[in-house]
Amino acid sequence: MKQALRDLAALVARVGVGGIFFANGWAKLEDGLKITGAKFLEQGAPAPGAWATVTMLAELIGGALLIAGLAVSTTGLILFAEALAVFLVAPPLNPISLNELILLGAASLLLAVVGAGRVSVDHMVVIRRRESEAASEFAADTEADRVIASLRAPDTPAAQEGEPAPEVSATEDTAPHPRPRARAGEKPRVTPPGDDPAPAPVPGDTLVAGRKKPPARSRRPTTD
Repeated sequence: MKQALRDLAALVARVGVGGIFFANGWAKLEDGLKITGAKFLEQGAPAPGAWATVTMLAELIGGALLIAGLAVSTTGLILFAEALAVFLVAPPLNPISLNELILLGAASLLLAVVGAGRVSVDHMVVIRRRESEAASEFAADTEADRVIASLRAPDTPAAQEGEPAPEVSATEDTAPHPRPRARAGEKPRVTPPGDDPAPAPVPGDTLVAGRKKPPARSRRPTTD
């Protein structure tokens, strides 16, 4: 509730102060720079033509920015400086009196410090900027998590359940080999039951189609 009242008060102050500045600048624009410069010359302002141009632009642009609530901190300081310069250099032109000029300068400084409130363009810009920054941080965190997960993963992932077993290359040697004999001084290796070693081939035996070929019979010499 308090924040809503502050936003409403800031909106009313912006519209009131900005409206007065804009109306004063518009009056100078309607009179023309020559007439406005001549009025400043009568009041003893130095460089009346340039002074009329600077004050007219500051009041028109600054008043419009205050009403819209855009760059209020900077705009309020500029309008305060313009009001202070007019107060020190030359009396303000009608319809603004000296007391009104002081009030406008003080209100501009207050808006520059307090801010534009939530009913303003500044607040919309800040919200979008924060949303963009939050989206960028979320994307950066996601990318960092992905990189960390890829570094933690093993080089060769284990085969998951249901995946086919790796195929054996055709060049791999799958034929059984004789067990190495025990060296001198070593205990003989005990063969577990069910794992009988293959019998050593007998000299002269040859395997032919899975069967042993009988040794060649030598002919006995015939006796005459």
